[in-house]
Amino acid sequence: MTLKQTPSQTVGPYFAYGLCPEQYNFDLRSIFTPNVVDPDARGEHIRIVGQVFDGAGATVGDAMIEVTQVDAEGRYPQSRDDVLATGFRGFARVGTGTDPQQRFIVETVKPASTGADEAPHLNVTVLMRGILLHAFTRIYFEDEAAANEADAVLQSVPADRRATLIARRDPDALNSYRFDIHMQGERETVFFDV
Repeated sequence: MTLKQTPSQTVGPYFAYGLCPEQYNFDLRSIFTPNVVDPDARGEHIRIVGQVFDGAGATVGDAMIEVTQVDAEGRYPQSRDDVLATGFRGFARVGTGTDPQQRFIVETVKPASTGADEAPHLNVTVLMRGILLHAFTRIYFEDEAAANEADAVLQSVPADRRATLIARRDPDALNSYRFDIHMQGERETVFFDV
């Protein structure tokens, strides 16, 4: 008998429980948390708050968001010792199922630009029920207009779709940005083939 490769399948609503166990009050320790940084990490501390919406416009309560980014000086951490010394991990993982409003909240520092043709941004991976492969997007910042105009990736997106990649400052919360992810529909977030 010859065994063939099985097809991809959805991971179901249980993956966030296994990958974010502390958020769901399991006795297992989470390897990663919603915090990219420790409170004493250098840089402008910010918070990203958002929700994931399905094609019908309903919030998704079992999505998981992963964020990777550079620090306030434009560097990724190079080692565990680097993380311990700087308080910057460069990675966060958060589920939407534990917040009463089904939000994801990421505590981080505003990243630096790593080059003349790249605006400060966060790389985002979305995992949720109903999708076979995770989706990749980016979060840019509305108060980085000049850098956004020079960003090669953002400029490759049709002008009428770029707003789906821009986090907006929350006027009611200090150092907080709002960024919602729409999986389908009229306001569908731009996703990238990586």
